[in-house]
Amino acid sequence: MAELKLNVNGRVRQVQAAQDEPLLWVLRNKLGLTGTKYGCGEGQCGACTVLLDGRPTRSCLTPAVAAAGAKITTIEGLEQNGRLSPVQEAFLEEGAFQCAYCTSGMVLAATALLAEKPHPSEDEIVEAMNGNMCRCGTYPRIVAAVRRASLSVEKKEAAHARG
Repeated sequence: MAELKLNVNGRVRQVQAAQDEPLLWVLRNKLGLTGTKYGCGEGQCGACTVLLDGRPTRSCLTPAVAAAGAKITTIEGLEQNGRLSPVQEAFLEEGAFQCAYCTSGMVLAATALLAEKPHPSEDEIVEAMNGNMCRCGTYPRIVAAVRRASLSVEKKEAAHARG
């Protein structure tokens, strides 16, 4: 067992974890952050996606010890001051989920995309979201939600430019 300091959602948390214990289980079982889901356990479905230093990462494959020193963002860390993030809002507005099991991973992947490329094309959205599976098949609504979120970024930029 190792004692780890993890920076999760802007807060340093201390946990005990085995050397090979996946970040997913530390987040869910030791820190109570259950928004990150177990899907396939093989890094193929994206349900366990978190952001490590802003990059989408499969927490089921990432040992918690490898995340020490990184800034970890989970779905719980996206809302600020009681307000959902623009991506979370867009997913709600577009009805981009049915069972919602994949949603946290989808939202985090979309958040990373928009941080890197605020105005992606539809092809770029599809490519960025390609590693996240939705068993309910709401892909058109997911793409629409990411597009809507990118438009809200454009509106904020325009308002900021106007002063």
